[in-house]
Amino acid sequence: MAVLNDLLEYQKVDGELRKVEQEIAASEEYKKYMQARKFMKNAQEKLDAQDKRAAELKKLRDDLIVRCEETTKAIEEYADLDELVDGGGDIAFYKKNAQALLDRLRSIKAELNKLIADIGNVSEEYKKFKEQTILMQKQYKEYKEKYEAVKNARADEVAQINARLKKAGKPLSPEILEKYNAKRKEKIFPILVPLNANMCICGMDFPLAQQNKLAGGNVIECEHCRRFVYKQS
Repeated sequence: MAVLNDLLEYQKVDGELRKVEQEIAASEEYKKYMQARKFMKNAQEKLDAQDKRAAELKKLRDDLIVRCEETTKAIEEYADLDELVDGGGDIAFYKKNAQALLDRLRSIKAELNKLIADIGNVSEEYKKFKEQTILMQKQYKEYKEKYEAVKNARADEVAQINARLKKAGKPLSPEILEKYNAKRKEKIFPILVPLNANMCICGMDFPLAQQNKLAGGNVIECEHCRRFVYKQS
């Protein structure tokens, strides 16, 4: 029972620390700082993706230009169509081939025009993203300083609570504190909760056999929310 009481006292002090942490995290300075931080973290990845897309579009453009030049040269071979016909060539055959080449050239030019539009869109997107990145860089620096100021304003308060928390944790074994802090990192709070009738705070039912294990100040872990449940005396 003594260990349970020590844990409950530790959690009580820890609750004060958590309240301060939540208030800092709810500040506009922290939210803006985290927004800019997240953007900056993903910015390089997005820039790399845009560079890759630009390289792909450039390759497509170069390939289309080559195809366009090859088709144009093939069409130019029909400039002397009269001589080919005079030489015994089949005019219907030449006209059919020439028309096919013209159709291919029109198709290539249509693809090229679409590609030019795509390149323009990518370029505009890159320009906007670059402007946004510059803005976020300024915001990141500005709100990091503001967030640090918010933290520093409560640093003494946090230090005092941590000192009390350290004192409250002295009676507890390192193993117990390790388990407690592991759940704290998982954002589980409160970590220790009393049995309510035959249920955990999350609504999970405990069979009688499990409830009997709570005698003498023992705790059991809820399979649903992973909190430690104890029985009030």
